[in-house]
Amino acid sequence: MPTSAREPIIRLGLQIPSFTYPDVPDDRLFERVAEIARTAEESGFDSVWVMDHFYQIPTVGRRDEPMFDAYLLLGALAAVTSRVKLATMVTGVTYRNPAHLAKLVTGLDVLSCGRAILGIGAAWNDDEHRGMGFDFPPLKERFERLEEALQICRAMFTQDAPSFQGTHYRIESVLNVPRPVTPGGPPILVGGSGERKTIPLLARYGDASNFFGDVDTIRHKVQVVENACEAIGRDPAEITKTRLGGIVVGKTQEDAERRGQEFARLRGMDEERARWYAVYGDRDEVGEQVQAYLDAGLDGMVFNLHDAWDLERVALTGEVLGRLLHVGQLAKP
Repeated sequence: MPTSAREPIIRLGLQIPSFTYPDVPDDRLFERVAEIARTAEESGFDSVWVMDHFYQIPTVGRRDEPMFDAYLLLGALAAVTSRVKLATMVTGVTYRNPAHLAKLVTGLDVLSCGRAILGIGAAWNDDEHRGMGFDFPPLKERFERLEEALQICRAMFTQDAPSFQGTHYRIESVLNVPRPVTPGGPPILVGGSGERKTIPLLARYGDASNFFGDVDTIRHKVQVVENACEAIGRDPAEITKTRLGGIVVGKTQEDAERRGQEFARLRGMDEERARWYAVYGDRDEVGEQVQAYLDAGLDGMVFNLHDAWDLERVALTGEVLGRLLHVGQLAKP
């Protein structure tokens, strides 16, 4: 069963989606990623996230830009951080055998002394499936696989030697030692916002969710989660509800506007799409926008910066949002 903790699993996360940094050669890439993660930790973020992709995705950069295996990278980040939780946003169910995935995430939990989160979804990137030789079954089957994977991972987090026989996966008296450090195992975030399949799976198996969209979209998705939980007799407060999007904090309104336009250009978005996806403004404007999302029902937010290689920008963003968090302005009324 999902955990019953009601404190939000995360409040303020930094996603690192790109490893293409000015004047940083490959043999210094991890050094810079580690600096980004440590800066995030020191400035107020409570979690660090990476995408689980093998090719860079179109909305972030070129297909042939550098990408790390997510769990290799998170394991390395566990050794150079001490407080932030570590997770993917999110792992595609088709990329790994679910028992192997549970073993990887359990190992990350042990290496990080209890800071792992399992982020998982139904997968979507057919291009990298084709390139890597992974099967990319139809959507219906991917959701069947996702449900079985959720059951296997939960069982391996909570039971000593579970067995499971499904349509697509099986385990037999499987061992998962060392056991997770986190009581009940690492929390499970089910990625996606589909109302017919994803959110019902979240209500049944998940501890956290993540959505995209503007305030009205988020308010609607939160209501759908609450309805799905109530339909199976679960308290929706047990699920941490978050949103992933971009952020640009300017030192002034003019600085924010200029950086916001740069963000939209680099992500290939028009202004309307950029405003739908990203939060940007000066300190006060960003605070007001974030509060509006929390008032719509979110427990936390995850952000990415198009210039995360600039440690000063990471520190400024963490300082602005972290300070608000500490004084309660990000707390739901």
